[in-house]
Formats: sequence, structure tokens, C-alpha cells
Amino acid sequence: MNRRRFSTLSGVLAAASCLGVTVKAHALSLNDVSNAQALQGLKLALEKGALAAVKSLGQANGFLGNDKVRIPLPGVLDDAARLLRNLGQGAPLDELIAAMNHAAEMAVPMARDMLVGVVKTMKVQDAKKILTGGDNSVTQFFAEKTRQDLSRKFLPLVTKVTSRVKLADKYNQIAAKTAGIGLLKGDQVSIEQYVTAKSLDGLYLMIGEEEKKIRQDPVGTGSAVLQKVFGALRP
Repeated sequence: MNRRRFSTLSGVLAAASCLGVTVKAHALSLNDVSNAQALQGLKLALEKGALAAVKSLGQANGFLGNDKVRIPLPGVLDDAARLLRNLGQGAPLDELIAAMNHAAEMAVPMARDMLVGVVKTMKVQDAKKILTGGDNSVTQFFAEKTRQDLSRKFLPLVTKVTSRVKLADKYNQIAAKTAGIGLLKGDQVSIEQYVTAKSLDGLYLMIGEEEKKIRQDPVGTGSAVLQKVFGALRP
């Protein structure tokens, strides 16, 4: 048997076992799926998932109207939000929340070509990692391949949008001081970095959610390859 094969998709079979999935006793089985079909099917699923996620998030209220990815105020500001609202400062907070989420919605479409490109150049080892990696393997794959480059791509647009809100500038001034004495670290050192990171978190999360839908209902995709590959993994 050719060792370059998944051992007649033994890698996929192992993945199915890891995911607690049993192969159908009748109709299609994993043995009927070739390595090329498995890789092609996964690429199709990821591309469809990426495009669907970009379309969903990159529209008006794509982030703001989605409880799974809506970007909240940064931790420090969020902690003080109740007091600020009681002091009549609710409007500036709401303006900042809206600006952060709208910035994310505007930035996400910029990821489309890069995400598709990464999928098209995906290797067999990438497919194995995704198939055996559990529920967050898709998120990990895209984050590993694109997060750094997309962060650089998103940041200027996010900065342009959030800079229109006065509270964002005030937050950055305070954050810079607290970061300087070690009280604030990571993405929360500026609104722009925080929103950029949250935008990508939301994007990767929704790609994973879309990919799960395809696994659960491959017939609904209208793709014969997806039906064959993921149909074989269904119980």
C-alpha cells in the first residue's frame, strides 16, 4: 500500500474515531473515499465556510447583531461601564461599541482573498491536523496561517474608523499610561489593537461554525464531493 496515502484514509478514519463518529454500516463508507477526494472535500468545505463567514460578518451589523462575535468594551472600560452609565455617560459608551463593531464589519471583507488562497494551498498534513484536531482545529488552522498578516491588514482601517470616536482616544491615553506601569497588557493597550484582535477571533470562530454546518448537512451544499466525503463521516 502506498505510504503516501492516508492508508486508505486511515487518517480520516482515525479522525472519525477521535470525534466519536461511526461510519455508516450501509451506503457510503470511508473506504470508498480516496485521499484526493478527502483533501478536495475539506478544501471545498473550508472555502465555503470562509466565504460564508466573510459574507455574514462583513455586512451591516454583522458583528453588532451577532451575539457570538459582538465586540464588547475592553475589560477595563467594561468594568467601569455601569458606573459611567449611572453618571450619564452611556451615549459615549454606545458610540464606541458601535464604532468598534462597525470597524470589524468593514475590515473582514479584506480577508477574503487571503483565506481562499490559504485553503487552495493547503497540504495533506494540514488536512490531517484539521480532521484530528477537534472542534477548534479549523480556527487554529486559519489563525496560524493568516492571523499575523491579517492583523497588519486590518489595523489601518480599524484605526481610521475608531479614531472618529472621542472616547477611543481617551481610552488610548489612559491605556498607554497603565500599560507603562504594567497594569494593562496584550491587545487592550489600544482600542485599535483590541478591535483588530476581536475581529479576527470572530472571523475564525464563524468559519469554524460554517464548516460544522457543512459536516452536519453535506447534502445541503449541493456538492457531490462534499456529500461523498462528509457523508461518509456522518453516523
